Amino acid sequence: MNRPYSAKDHLPGELYSAAQVRELDALAISQIQQLQPDTAGFELMSRAGEAAFASMLERWPEESSVCVLAGPGNNGGDAYVLAALACHHGLDVVFYTLGDHTQLSPAASQAREMALQAGVEPQAFRGELVYEGQVIIDGLLGTGLNKVVDGDFATAIQAVNVHFADVLALDLPSGLHADSGRILGCAIQADLTITFIGVKQGLLTSDGPDVSGDIAFASLAVDPLLYHQVPAQSERISWDRLERLGQRLSPRRGNSHKGEFGHVMVVGGDHGMGGAVAMAVEAAGRCGSGLIRCATRTEHVAPILVRRPEAMVKAVESGLELQPLLEQSTVIACGPGLGQSSWSELLLQQVLNVESPLVLDADGLNLLASPGWKRSFSERDVVLTPHPGEAARLLGNSIEQVQADRFSAVRELAKTYDAVVVLKGQGTLIAKPDGHVALCTDGNPGMACGGMGDVLTGVIAALLAQGMSPWQAARYGVCIHSGAADLAAAENGQRGLLATDLMNYLRELMN
Repeated sequence: MNRPYSAKDHLPGELYSAAQVRELDALAISQIQQLQPDTAGFELMSRAGEAAFASMLERWPEESSVCVLAGPGNNGGDAYVLAALACHHGLDVVFYTLGDHTQLSPAASQAREMALQAGVEPQAFRGELVYEGQVIIDGLLGTGLNKVVDGDFATAIQAVNVHFADVLALDLPSGLHADSGRILGCAIQADLTITFIGVKQGLLTSDGPDVSGDIAFASLAVDPLLYHQVPAQSERISWDRLERLGQRLSPRRGNSHKGEFGHVMVVGGDHGMGGAVAMAVEAAGRCGSGLIRCATRTEHVAPILVRRPEAMVKAVESGLELQPLLEQSTVIACGPGLGQSSWSELLLQQVLNVESPLVLDADGLNLLASPGWKRSFSERDVVLTPHPGEAARLLGNSIEQVQADRFSAVRELAKTYDAVVVLKGQGTLIAKPDGHVALCTDGNPGMACGGMGDVLTGVIAALLAQGMSPWQAARYGVCIHSGAADLAAAENGQRGLLATDLMNYLRELMN
């Protein structure tokens, strides 16, 4: 089997907000000042420019020219250093400035002087990008951006994006919000982004992966001990990374039986939605649940048994019929195809009244968001798995608000409901009530199809049934689900990928 490998697995596991990186930057400068009182800021900026220039040479070793765009902040200072190094290396440099460069920080002023002495000839950007080479450096806007890009900066970004040259972005693509990963009006479409000191969390979720291209990381030789003073509240995970960290299920003993591996009960499948519950059932089985039971509408019993005869499928038409089945279960997965009818409400009411660990998805979440249903799960092991629309309903706001700051949304959900929460989407986020967040870098756009969430529900339920905690099951489940999708896409492409295509790959990865 080809192991799924995230293109981001070379990056550190810790993810940082812009404020945290600024704090680390200040600590590093303070430490350097003990040896270099007058040039500490410039020293760190020089390291950034050198790291970026090295990445440029590695990616485009044959290029003889470079076009550099520099804004008035320290991001522009990094660009000045790179331009100076390019001149010293014999490259032709076209250098455009935007904003007021008469008020640069002391470090950026030193970088500008270095560039001028090297022969760089800055010119103000006047709306047109005149450059015939193959590499553009984006040093326009840094991590401090918090408003929509407009004016000359928007014009410059658009000019870069329509140019035929490849783009190297310094720290993050200009126009991308460092914390949320949303595009603020417009953003540079980079081919390579080199990010400094700490990996910015916005690079890996929402719009971030679409505009960042490949990502390189440079610590700038910051003392590792300084990172202990600014602990990361978010981490990057992937299937391969969790495997290497040893976060997996233990091997099964030869003298074992099905009862040791849990009993998953899948509840759902209102009229016309039997496929959702069938996929959750099969995923739970493929991921190792010892027993799988399903409570659904009468019309779905035969089709599910035909597809998965290993399942015990029971027709239920009332909450009272469901109650004894729930009492026999290790873990409950509720929501796939559940619907929002009176039948759905009766079943969910019974599910919420028992104490078994629970994975709640789809219409189970939509009903939970309804008046009178909201509750805290402080006394129960629960994983909620909303997509942005369901998350918005649970929070009582809009999808746009959720996507504008996915990290805040998932943290608020986990705290409000006192549960582990999986916020699905590009750069899926997993949060626990204490505010810690994990971001999965596996997965691909082929997963944007019906049924993927139902499969994930079955995966997480099976892991809970086999003894993982909600936090472990959610993290591992998201990664194995996305890893299976990556394997399936590698086999036949992303377009046309179906949720049921993951089943055999789930089994392979589980083993």
